[in-house]
Amino acid sequence: MQKIFVTGISTEVGKTVASAIFVEALEADYWKPVQAGELEDSDSHKIKEFISNSKTKIFPNSYALKTPMSPHAAAEIDGVVINLKEIKEPKTNNHLVIEGAGGLLVPLNDTDTILDIIKLDYKIIVVSRHYLGSINHTLLTLQVLQNKGFKNIALVFSGNEHKTTEEIILKKTGIPVIGRINEEDEFTKEVIKKYANLFRTNLVF
Repeated sequence: MQKIFVTGISTEVGKTVASAIFVEALEADYWKPVQAGELEDSDSHKIKEFISNSKTKIFPNSYALKTPMSPHAAAEIDGVVINLKEIKEPKTNNHLVIEGAGGLLVPLNDTDTILDIIKLDYKIIVVSRHYLGSINHTLLTLQVLQNKGFKNIALVFSGNEHKTTEEIILKKTGIPVIGRINEEDEFTKEVIKKYANLFRTNLVF
């Protein structure tokens, strides 16, 4: 069974839509370890709305924080300290898609970051979206992962094609690409299913 960790080069780059596509493609279970803000319309809620299959189980967050801020700051407002020992991967016999919060080095507390909850046996999919500075952010993200010893890494491009950006990222890294999630008028169950069918065979890397 695959365990896929979905991270982004920044916030608001399309991690949750990408996660929904992978969940649907594999009929996988889903887990967002740390949710900060939007507890009534969380990423877990969005995944449930996006997917069509009946096999997926959505596991509860290890930490559900009230304020839409960096987890360490949101936790401080809630009067808690995030403890890595409390972030326990759920047990399942199914594939598992795990969605991070923001980028790799988003702090959880004074010492730990999102990177510290990613296990070496996870496959990692990095969601890259074009904006001024995104080449740097993408290359830095991939470099951090490689320096930490992660082997199974792939990219997903989110948003409309920006050829020169994508070409230089691929030229410098050689990282495989799962596919592209284009700008859509709306992401619906049908749209998610369309991408799931497109990406399914590429999720073996």
